[in-house]
Amino acid sequence: MKIIGASIGNCVHVAGILSFLGLARSVGHEVIFLGPAVPVDELLEKAREEDADMVAISYRLTPQVAKELFKEIEEKIPKYGLKNKTFVFGGTSKVAEVAKEFSFFSKVFSKESRRELVMYLKGQTKEKKEKLMPAQTLLKRIEEDAPYPLIRHHFGRPTLEETIKGIGKMAESGLIDVISLAPDQNAQQYFFEPHKMKAELSGAGGVPIRKKEDFMKLYEASRRGNYPLMRCYAGTTHIVEMAKMLHETINNAWAAIPLSWYNELDGRSERKFVDAVRENMEGIKWNASHGLPVEINEPHQWTLRSAHDTIFVTMSYIAAYVAKKLGVKNYVSQYMLNTPPGVSFEMDLAKMLAAKKMISTLEDENFKVITEVRPGLMIFPSDMDEAKGQLGLSLTEGMFLKPQIVHVVAFTEADHAAKADEIIQSLKIARRVVEESIEGLPDVSEIKSVNQRVDELISEATYLINEIKKLSSSEEPLLDPQTYDKALKIGYLDTPNFVGSKVGRGKVVTAIIDGKCEAIDPKTGHILKEKERIEKLNSSR
Repeated sequence: MKIIGASIGNCVHVAGILSFLGLARSVGHEVIFLGPAVPVDELLEKAREEDADMVAISYRLTPQVAKELFKEIEEKIPKYGLKNKTFVFGGTSKVAEVAKEFSFFSKVFSKESRRELVMYLKGQTKEKKEKLMPAQTLLKRIEEDAPYPLIRHHFGRPTLEETIKGIGKMAESGLIDVISLAPDQNAQQYFFEPHKMKAELSGAGGVPIRKKEDFMKLYEASRRGNYPLMRCYAGTTHIVEMAKMLHETINNAWAAIPLSWYNELDGRSERKFVDAVRENMEGIKWNASHGLPVEINEPHQWTLRSAHDTIFVTMSYIAAYVAKKLGVKNYVSQYMLNTPPGVSFEMDLAKMLAAKKMISTLEDENFKVITEVRPGLMIFPSDMDEAKGQLGLSLTEGMFLKPQIVHVVAFTEADHAAKADEIIQSLKIARRVVEESIEGLPDVSEIKSVNQRVDELISEATYLINEIKKLSSSEEPLLDPQTYDKALKIGYLDTPNFVGSKVGRGKVVTAIIDGKCEAIDPKTGHILKEKERIEKLNSSR
């Protein structure tokens, strides 16, 4: 598409129009800039001469003068044969209000973000003049929004009615691309066994979804605004049944199923560990067989329990490996930042880069990886203003990973579950961070300390993975639930939080040292490399 742009009349301000034309050029349009203070006749004559598809006009001075200029343009459009051309305006809010009075402007901009401008420009082609409903599958929506990542947020209020209202409000805002439903614990654990639910816990931790129709009502509430995708974590029991339910009711954008959690290990269900791992794998296979993207929300479960960095990298790779072997074609790899509390920005980033680098070795034409980043749940301060700053910092770190999905965590996290208005505030913070980061971040590969840590973690994780494989005689030890059971009982996979666990050993001691979470010798305090740690465990068996 060919776009001609200018500041008209007596307006010499060109920063806005040049920015708009620059964005247009970046998405493949041909642009011609006529300059500042361009007379109306000169603008229209040039548009006719160049056979421009779009005429972009800017004016940032007096609204009254602008109105006279717009009247002149309106009167002369037929004279220059431009009735079928697209005219757009950009300027100050007061002038924009005047521009909206004139029907020849198909679009008026004043406070829109760069992302919104890019999305508009990407939708304007000779064949497509009207904005259609955004894509309703994850892969297509990522493609449609590129280079911007999709923005996701978790949401579930204590009542179904409040949640429905909040979903509608967020969808109307146009700020969110993916709404993740947050069912209460009763729904997560006992949706298919309602007789086991505890009435006094209804609404604890999320929205009380009790029947199939509830899911449908929540999805229907999102059918407005920018029509965000919807998704929901797997339940903690009846994994395959829940996968089918989510697919049928909310068009689940992608599945999120753990590998080794939601059982007696973490107390989120009564399932035995080995049975749970087996059932989780069946859920992953079901989603894969139906062509759905899958996230194995595994590695951050370990770091939330103060596991050392090597465990995070190890389980990130293993989760991706299992997904590929179980038939997943499009894998969502989530990176929870700032966890555990105390890790430094630099070393946390190195940990994420190490995991991402290892996972990338699995990619081929049949296995694609989608990167998703999110702030850590435990990093937010209780002061709401400080928390907003933390949200911006965490998301900036995440943007170094070049994500396709940004999972926003509301700044209210340390105080209360966010309401719709608070989520919208958080989304605005996130979008600003994303827009500025897209313009360019420093090359982290140039930071020596980060590269050294990446290499160290890959080496340590590779050693641990190989040792875990030796625990099974199966041809595919990482697909054998017994492998993980043994790894837990021996302590290959361990966290300090497993003290008192029936499954985990809880013998490892971890500490934050120089911004890194390391396994240490509790007597001497020195860092234990994996070879030494594993040898100590084996000698005590």
